[in-house]
This record gives sequence, structure tokens and C-alpha cells, in this order.
Amino acid sequence: MRCTSNKMDHRRRQKRRRRRRARAAALLIILVLLISAGAVGGFLLWDQSRIYTAAYEKTAYNRVLYQGELFAQDLCVASEEVLPAAYQPDGSLHAAGLFDLGQEQVVCGYKIYDRLYPASTTKTMTAYLALKYGNLDDVITVSGHATDFNWDESVAGLVTGDKLTLYDLICGLMICSGNDCGTAIAEHISGSEEAFAELMNTEAAKLGATGTNFVNPHGLHDENHYTTAYDLYLIFNAASKDQRFMDIISMDSYTANITGADGSVRTPTWTPTNYYSAGLASPPDGVRVIGGKTGTTDQAGNCVVLYDENAEGNPYISVIMGASDKTLLYDQMNQLFSAGM
Repeated sequence: MRCTSNKMDHRRRQKRRRRRRARAAALLIILVLLISAGAVGGFLLWDQSRIYTAAYEKTAYNRVLYQGELFAQDLCVASEEVLPAAYQPDGSLHAAGLFDLGQEQVVCGYKIYDRLYPASTTKTMTAYLALKYGNLDDVITVSGHATDFNWDESVAGLVTGDKLTLYDLICGLMICSGNDCGTAIAEHISGSEEAFAELMNTEAAKLGATGTNFVNPHGLHDENHYTTAYDLYLIFNAASKDQRFMDIISMDSYTANITGADGSVRTPTWTPTNYYSAGLASPPDGVRVIGGKTGTTDQAGNCVVLYDENAEGNPYISVIMGASDKTLLYDQMNQLFSAGM
């Protein structure tokens, strides 16, 4: 009897082991199936995301490379030349652009990705950085280097040893296009023009202006100092989001308060260089020019970037680069307004 009982116990143990092995095998099969399903699903999601991203970048970002996070949901983007039927750019122009900020649309894009010399439109970036990193109440002493310009180069009349606020300098920079103001700002913010140019390029890259390289804060000609009409729009668009910048470019004049090295005080009044703000040109009916920045060198030609509104108050940024003279510059700008606004 004891032998029979032992045999029965042995059979029961074998059955239990077989059931445990069967359950373990079933669980292993289920686990393998779950892992396989997850891997397939993950691959399909990744592949679908990759295909969507590739298609989106191909249609929207195939002409401009952005650094950092994508932010173009509020920018005007075009992958090829865009010309309104009513606008024919003069053959001598380097570039022309009209950007509808409300509709986030490139209304006109003529050679907007070509590498060009920006002249004093450079000062938009200098003002942007001064407002971003500076204290407008800081009192700055003008260095000898900041006043070392030729007689035929645009200056605000600063003298070595002058003391004035950063706000005064930005007004002199943007309103009367003072190269001396640009250098004084650069030295105050970064310690030197060279260090400030590095900051300019870092910030330009953050804005997506990857076709740009700056070597100075004012735009005097240098072969390695260049931008594009599209990058100029990006920089001006970023600056225009600061109400202080908009207040400055909309002024029809500004009176500075400058204390000389000898303690004397003078109050020069600076007036705008763009013809619309100066009352030397009129836009078409229904177009309002808020303000902007001009630039002129032999290599860059005559350039201007403006913030405008149409009759409904919708905002635009407009750019003309490389006009042969001032008459052509503002004639082409008015044609651009009429065709696109």
C-alpha cells in the first residue's frame, strides 16, 4: 500500500509540474506577443511622425534652417519667390519683401534669401539687443573709439567724454542712424564691438536668421558683414514685439540730453532718415508707415525696412534692398504697398 501511495503522489507531483510549465509557457507566449505588438505600434507611430515631419519641413522649411526650437507658427514663411501680379521689381534692386504679419504670409518675396550687404539696417539688431540686455536709464560715457568715424559717415554728433543714457543712444541709433551711437551701445553692452558682434550673431541664429553674419553694430561695409531680406524681416519682427522699439521708430523727432566732458549740457534734436517719417515721401492712400530703418553704402545701395499698416489696421513689414537712389527706393516701396496691401 505504501508503494502504491508513493506512486500516486509521484504522479500528482508530475501533473502539477506539467501544469506549471504549461502556464509558464502560455505566459511567456503572451508576453512575447505583447512586446511584439508594442514594438510594431511604436514603429508605426514613429514612422508616421517621421513622415509627417519630413513632409512639413519639406513644404515649409526647405529654404531656411532654424536653430533651437521650431517657432515658425507665427512667422511668414515662403519656400520660393513670390511676386504679386501688380508688382514688377526694378531690375537693379537687390531684393524686395512684403510680409503680412496678421495673415502670417509672404505677400512679396523677390530674392529674399540672397546674401546681401545690409548697411545701417544692421542697427535694428543693435537696438533689439540694447533693449533686451540693457538698462535704459544707464548713463554711458562715450569713448574715443565711438567717435572715430569719417566726416562722410552717418553720426549723431557725439563727442568723446559725452555722457548720455542708453535710451538716448538707442534713439540716436534708430532715428538719425548714428554710427557713434551704435559703437557706444556695443561697448556698453558687451565691452567691445567684437564681443557685441558675437552676441549679434548668436541672437540672429536664435531668431532663425541663419543667412546673416555681423562684424559690427552699425553696418559700415565689410565683406563678412551680410544678411538677407528675409533675415532682416525676422530681426525687425522680433524687435517690433517690444513696444519701446515701436515708440522710438514712430517718433518724428527726438531731443537728447547730453552732458559734455566739461560739464556743459547740450540738447540736439534728431530727425528720422526714412523719407516717410521725415515728410519727404508719401505712401499710397490707405497705407500708414509707422517707422523703420534705412541704410546706404556704395555696396549695399539704398535700403529700408519699415513697419506699416493698411486701411484696416493690419500690420506688415516691408523691405527694399539695393535701390540705386532714394527716388527709386521709395517709388519701389510705394509700388509694393499698392500691389500687396
